[in-house]
Amino acid sequence: MWKPSGTKHKRRLKGSEKLHYSNSMPLYDELHKNIAKIKDELGDSSDLSIRFLKEDAPASFVISVIHIDGISDEQIINQHIIEPLLEYKSKLHSPSSADIHKEGLERVISGSTLETGINFAEVLLAIVSGSTVILIDGCVQALIVSTGKVKSRSIAEPTTQTVIRGPKDSFTESLRTNTSLVRSRIHSPYLRLESMQIGEVTRTDVEIMYIEGIAEQSIVREVKKRLQDIKIDGILESGYIESLIKDDSYTPFPMVLHTERPDVIVGNLLEGRVALFVNGTPFVLIVPAVFVQFFQSPEDYYQNQYIGTTLRILRFVAFFLSLYAPALYVAVIAHHQGLIPTVLLVNLAAQREGVPFPAIVEALLMEATFEVLREAGIRMPRAVGQAMSIVGALILGQAAVQAGIVSAAMVIVVSITAIASFAIPYYNLAITGRLLRFLLLLIASFIGLYGILLGTLFIALHMCSLRSFGVPYITPLAPFRTDEQKDVLFTFPLKSLIKRPSPAKQGDKIRMSNEDGDLNEQ
Repeated sequence: MWKPSGTKHKRRLKGSEKLHYSNSMPLYDELHKNIAKIKDELGDSSDLSIRFLKEDAPASFVISVIHIDGISDEQIINQHIIEPLLEYKSKLHSPSSADIHKEGLERVISGSTLETGINFAEVLLAIVSGSTVILIDGCVQALIVSTGKVKSRSIAEPTTQTVIRGPKDSFTESLRTNTSLVRSRIHSPYLRLESMQIGEVTRTDVEIMYIEGIAEQSIVREVKKRLQDIKIDGILESGYIESLIKDDSYTPFPMVLHTERPDVIVGNLLEGRVALFVNGTPFVLIVPAVFVQFFQSPEDYYQNQYIGTTLRILRFVAFFLSLYAPALYVAVIAHHQGLIPTVLLVNLAAQREGVPFPAIVEALLMEATFEVLREAGIRMPRAVGQAMSIVGALILGQAAVQAGIVSAAMVIVVSITAIASFAIPYYNLAITGRLLRFLLLLIASFIGLYGILLGTLFIALHMCSLRSFGVPYITPLAPFRTDEQKDVLFTFPLKSLIKRPSPAKQGDKIRMSNEDGDLNEQ
């Protein structure tokens, strides 16, 4: 890079490099220098609270309590830090006796975690994380007290995965609240929870949860490795983690399952999978994920097996209907009229008599219009969005038919496709169906049913090539596992589901006692 002659080039430090640069800078033994440095590093923020505890006596020394308003609990600071420190300070008479005595302060500062910081990086990270830092004049160490408090909404009913029968609680944006919802359901000492921070600027808390002895350790190690390899400035939502750890970044199929239901997390943990909790989001990730999981609803296991089987088959039918219905209609109308019964063919021809566009243009026009209506309904206020979607679809569809822009049969096909897409439990799989629908539409318009067959083969080969943390994506269909077919298309009674699915540890497949009453324990 060009630089002016006679000048010394100096590279500007990035935010993460500044923090690393501060690691080598220990605290000063003068309080005013430490305060000045902290103010400079934090830009003298208006929410930075610095309180001094001092006396008028000449031999007295000064204690400073530093925290950030809003993310620290003021009540804990006042009752468990300020008041005990005033009492403790009155017993110290000179700076030489003011050396940080952790054991002594632990007796007066109760109900909080007490740690020691020796450099500015530790102190700054503690302050921006909601902890309170105690600095004493004449000391080269700081006391860090855990006082973080982040307001979050209360536990409510899930908004994306509603059920008729089952628990009504859902995750929130609070990380500890989310883990407690799972802890309250799994009372086992083998439940493991490991934490790390990701994001050089945001320092977002991410926690890994699994059941030791059930989860395959190779999968757990791979999850940890992928999380540790993430080098990014910030994590704002679990979607960031999902995008950075999945095996294939260019596939339209979802490779990581996400849910806001605690019972779904518990069920997957018992099957040997790993859950990823991200602070600040109510959606928890599950890995590894396979294709058939996206058709399973927690309600399948709370109802009679016949009801669960019927509903699951309906979901599979709805997915393939939303994927193939417009393409099949366009292919038959444009290339294979001989497959249509004569009476129906005459009716369709009469409907299309005044339509100036070919079938593919009709389909693309109607599909694009409905997608716009769907997105507009989601973005608008809930009270208005639903009404606008329904009324807009009815009015536009009827007006388009009367104006001769599209045929009535095309409106019916697109409407059935849209309704079928809503029957899929997971929104990200429904989006995948919407994307692939346009691809099959275009292929069907050129070479008809042969194009649909070629597109299907391409999609099937692509799905067979996918892996989710080493597990084949369409397991247990390919490779076909006979003992795992009881929970794929059909829902067998719970007493028949004796073994855990393939992600579980090979040595701990048994999940239910046999006739002799033996149970494979941890």
